[in-house]
Amino acid sequence: METVSAAATISKFSVVHGCCEMRSHAGAFCRSGTRLSSTGYTHASKVLQGSKLKYKPETLSGIRRARSAVVVRNVASNVLSLERDTKVITKDSQRKVYPFTAIVGQDEMKLCLLLNVIDPKIGGVMIMGDRGTGKSTAVRSLVDLLPEIKVVAGDSFNSDPYDPELMSQEVRQKLEQQQELPVITTKINMVDLPLGATEDRVCGTIDIEKALTEGVKAFEPGLLAKANRGILYVDEVNLLDDHLVDVLLDSAASGWNTVEREGISISHPARFILIGSGNPEEGELRPQLLDRFGMHAQVGTVRNPELRVKIVEERARFDQDPKGFRESYKQQQEKLQNQISEARALLSRVSVAHDIRVKISQVCAELNVDGLRGDIVTNRAAKALAALRCREEVTAEDAYTVIPNCLRHRLRKDPLESIDSGLLIVEKFC
Repeated sequence: METVSAAATISKFSVVHGCCEMRSHAGAFCRSGTRLSSTGYTHASKVLQGSKLKYKPETLSGIRRARSAVVVRNVASNVLSLERDTKVITKDSQRKVYPFTAIVGQDEMKLCLLLNVIDPKIGGVMIMGDRGTGKSTAVRSLVDLLPEIKVVAGDSFNSDPYDPELMSQEVRQKLEQQQELPVITTKINMVDLPLGATEDRVCGTIDIEKALTEGVKAFEPGLLAKANRGILYVDEVNLLDDHLVDVLLDSAASGWNTVEREGISISHPARFILIGSGNPEEGELRPQLLDRFGMHAQVGTVRNPELRVKIVEERARFDQDPKGFRESYKQQQEKLQNQISEARALLSRVSVAHDIRVKISQVCAELNVDGLRGDIVTNRAAKALAALRCREEVTAEDAYTVIPNCLRHRLRKDPLESIDSGLLIVEKFC
């Protein structure tokens, strides 16, 4: 906040074509974020009272208000302008996302990502592999394929208007009071969790703006609220700070985020698809977090020279003309997007035969997999794959395809051991 001297104050008010409209100048001070000092206020009052300039009776009260005003009008407009610019930038960046169908190879990673989009209850996917193998590119390219969902308009937590388990407290109260909920359709959201994020930014904290302007305690939602019913992506997840890992563990386990901050106690739904990527050379994940990922995909460097040349050429085309490159894959993108939508609609009708369920559980038992999360995830992934292939019955081939990705990261008992490639799991299943 800038403070103005008496001389500057007098000159500010005295030269306006021989007529001083004090109230408008006081308002100008408020709008510009300038604050009058007590000395400036006193001298300005004396000079103006002894001058022949015209002013209205409420002049001094206008100066008094300007003297103590804390301005938020410009700040708010700047914030709104920044938000508009951010939205424009976001849209532009989304138009330039590399098409998912243009990714060469890496079929295992792409399949795991698609299955999680079809059934978010699978629990996410952990992608580990060499640097420069397209892990982040593949994840961010999902934006174009994400289906639309119905949310309550104006709700910060993407509440489901029909499922009480996915509603915020405020929406539940409106529903109990039999108020009509405005519903809009929007795309599933993808949120990036940066490594340098603070716990307050992730979980949410007190709204400083409302505290200063309105004097009330209000909650400002964090990234977990924004990611509810969407995707939370953590690049280099194996380098994430331990306190943020604990936050993710709690939210992933319960599906809710509870915040206790400065007298504010609030809980909101935080059910998201957790996607992480990393390079095993930079360190392994804690076993507790690794187990929270439903599936695990291993990505290797392409060794085929022809494929490597094709990847380089495709990337060069995209860098040279992103819009034209995306147009060339538009038909394939739309076809895959429709396939995902149809699979999501078909998923509830897909069933798993009893003998296949027994076979899956038998493999988990023989491999000494802790808990039952491996059994549950394998069944869900097999159903999602059957739905993707437009079938209502899971076959042994479906289970055979997904079981290595669902169990390989659950076999490691010693943190120093490497994750199994999946060959042992396939041998047991056969």
